[in-house]
Amino acid sequence: MEREIREFIAFLHNTKGTSYNTEVSYQRDLKKVAGFLQERGIGSFTEVRERDLEEYMRYMQEENFASSTISRSVASIRALFHFFYKERRIESDPSEALRPPKVEKKAPEILTVSEVERLLRQPDTATAKGLRDSAMLELLYATGMRVSELIHLEVKDVNLRLSFVTCHADHKERVIPIGSISRDALSRYLKEGRPVFVKEAEVGALFTNCSGKPMSRQGFWKVLKGYADEAGIRRDITPHTLRHSFAVHMLQNGADVRSVQEMLGHSDISTTQVYLNMNVSRMRDVYMKAHPRS
Repeated sequence: MEREIREFIAFLHNTKGTSYNTEVSYQRDLKKVAGFLQERGIGSFTEVRERDLEEYMRYMQEENFASSTISRSVASIRALFHFFYKERRIESDPSEALRPPKVEKKAPEILTVSEVERLLRQPDTATAKGLRDSAMLELLYATGMRVSELIHLEVKDVNLRLSFVTCHADHKERVIPIGSISRDALSRYLKEGRPVFVKEAEVGALFTNCSGKPMSRQGFWKVLKGYADEAGIRRDITPHTLRHSFAVHMLQNGADVRSVQEMLGHSDISTTQVYLNMNVSRMRDVYMKAHPRS
């Protein structure tokens, strides 16, 4: 079954141009399915029947897997069997009747403008580490990019003269403008902070750890969590929180949805409109609290 999963992942990579993270997610889901099936004497995905997949769904529900995890597994399973069906390795698709459970969408956590300002004031810019951390946080809030995009930026992706960064994701790239504050933070970091960490000219990563190795997601998460604690932000803040906050604050200040969509890199505008709906909800709350005849 591992060979079949590898063939499917190779198909995704070569034909669909999927990202590394997407491929890892598919592999993780399908290895769990394979383990379950193998325990029941099934040695190949081509032997699987509809009832086997129904049993796996029941198993996940009985084990109290999150609805989002089950939904992702259903998507992975259906993609795998659709591939086998198209390749004519199976006569019928046993996953066709699988339906994901309804997932309750939790509204993303949003920081207020004052909370963001408190957070961004925390790094000690008298140190190289503080300069780096300030540049990372300022850039993340200035652009709304994903953390995975931030940590994969290279020095050549930054254009300080024209005030923009080029962001790469899923074999696409987009150009995002930056303001004077994030530009100045980046400029100081490149001149005074990064050279302290990076001694080798061939290292292209924009943000590195103190050893000069590219910054990791876990490393950035620790940085963010530490400053959130220092800023007195007691809510459940994650690296994605600044992206959400960027989107809502832009819309609150008059940016049009299409522009925000382009900056965030959303392929579907309905994804961006979630933030617009949140903005409307906030305005309604403000109205109800402040209007004398509400």
